[in-house]
Amino acid sequence: MTLQLRPGEPGDLSRLVEIYNHYVSETHVTFDTEPFAVGARTQWFTQFAESGPYRLLVAELDGAVIGYASSTRFQPKPAYGTSVETTVYIDHAHTGKGYGAPLYAQLLQQLVDEQSVHRAYGGVALPNPRSVALHQKLGFAHVASYHEVGYKFGKYWDVDWFEKDVSK
Repeated sequence: MTLQLRPGEPGDLSRLVEIYNHYVSETHVTFDTEPFAVGARTQWFTQFAESGPYRLLVAELDGAVIGYASSTRFQPKPAYGTSVETTVYIDHAHTGKGYGAPLYAQLLQQLVDEQSVHRAYGGVALPNPRSVALHQKLGFAHVASYHEVGYKFGKYWDVDWFEKDVSK
């Protein structure tokens, strides 16, 4: 089995929505609460480019899309323009097999190479030891904890925030 990493393409959108909707419906790791129709995620998809700070990388395993990593606007105010929020989602049937690390690492390296981003931030809804370990492995530092910031599935969830300098 060969893992290939490439920029996301419009034809990937349906599969990316399918991967993400599992996490929306079945887990607390995203605070979206209703699954998305593909059309509702079109605007999300159009923010990405092959250059610049907003990227979408797709992981394929033997030709099948199994995950993605992205960098998006951190906050809407202009002074945040050199910071991005990063995320990675792997199809639930493929988690824990080491596919997330190279995908996320490639996204971060592209941000370093781009030289237009200063900091990358990743939020992790807790508990999520695999995601915490992944962020630490890739050089993120814990910078904040938001307690009971999200409410989903009838309970409150904490979020830890991680930061990585991608300016070098």
